[in-house]
Amino acid sequence: MTTPSEPRLEAFRALLTDLGQTLQADFSIRLWDGSHVPLGPGARDDLAIAINAPQAITRLLRRPRLATVIDLAAEGLLTLEGGTLFDLAARRGAATKGALKRLDKLRAVKVLAPFLFARAGTGAASAAYDKAQPDSPSSGRDDKALVQFHYDLSNAFYGLFLDPEMVYSCAYFPDWETGIEDAQQAKLEMICRKLRLKPGERFLDIGCGWGGLVCHAARHHGVTAHGVTLSQAQFDFAQEKIRRLGLEDRVTIELKDFRELTGTFDKIASIGMFEHVGLANRDAYYRQMRDLLRPRGLLLHHAITRPAKKNARAFRKKRPEYAAIINYVFPGSELDHVGGTVESLERNGFEVHDVEAWREHYARTTKLWCERLYAARETAEAEVGAGKLRLWLLYLAGVSLGFERGTIGIYQSLASRRARGLSGLPPTRADLYADGPLPKEG
Repeated sequence: MTTPSEPRLEAFRALLTDLGQTLQADFSIRLWDGSHVPLGPGARDDLAIAINAPQAITRLLRRPRLATVIDLAAEGLLTLEGGTLFDLAARRGAATKGALKRLDKLRAVKVLAPFLFARAGTGAASAAYDKAQPDSPSSGRDDKALVQFHYDLSNAFYGLFLDPEMVYSCAYFPDWETGIEDAQQAKLEMICRKLRLKPGERFLDIGCGWGGLVCHAARHHGVTAHGVTLSQAQFDFAQEKIRRLGLEDRVTIELKDFRELTGTFDKIASIGMFEHVGLANRDAYYRQMRDLLRPRGLLLHHAITRPAKKNARAFRKKRPEYAAIINYVFPGSELDHVGGTVESLERNGFEVHDVEAWREHYARTTKLWCERLYAARETAEAEVGAGKLRLWLLYLAGVSLGFERGTIGIYQSLASRRARGLSGLPPTRADLYADGPLPKEG
């Protein structure tokens, strides 16, 4: 029941009730007093956006951005109860868009004014990355700290939603009914086939994660594989896996920055690693790949992208919500556009042979990850805390919807270190699909 000290609550509840009359959404708003306000005719309260303190309204009014929503979710002032963003998107209703325009503006101002001028509070301790994020190593960029913030949460946490081999990049679905375990094995095999790996070749995986690709390549294609990572948690897991599989004579892992690598390799894979590099460092990245490859050696560059903008300045500008999720989940991350990938490859001594879009594959991958994490949410909360769990559920669902709607993409680009003469590649892609079923780990 509303108390005399909060007359604004009853007015706000009435405003939400009127808003609900114009919507066709099937969820509710739970207010800080525990009451539910349906946001559509007959809307159920099993799925609700919970406003856990009036300060959440104050901060949203003062800074009405998605970035504010993310901040509030991290602090627990704004939460989603009974489901994920997927459920909210499915039940938001056809009339949601433009509903605010149909509100009585003068009445809304009168109802919201007490919140606007109230104290916003200081907020909870931030879960964001709180160190500087310079553009390049020469200006103080600490890639190891950035990487470990994301990957060293705990192997147990990642194990709750990844496949048993801990493959943390876009899966490849031979059909949309394929499960995440088989789809990740199909991805590893497709990478090996695109690189045309052969027994005895030296294979390098830049940003090798938990060792899934290097182990697969050694077991099924007979290569001598080497991987590097900056994550201590990944390194420890991969080392144990190599010992468990008896691959010590064919697979090695180093806890090392890729810039420090020397030697020559026949084939290189960079799978979901470029996002950590930073656009200011992309030419140095591609030059290092070129220098590590033999002439006509193959590079498979697999990276998330954003659509190109009208010019480079517009592309480099980060939207506030993008910056917020980067700070909380993926510090230091930047995305190129696919045209930038191809241009950078050619500018730095590569010949591009093939570019393939996997956007819908990543939409499904991240959706399955989110569903698995939500199903294990009690265990996940005990492992990383409630705030971190909320952010990761928002992150995984948000990027899945982004891939689904085309606001972000992902491409695999196959290139060779440029040299005179023929490339040595087959005349068609038929060899990628003609070798029978994709092998499974056993």
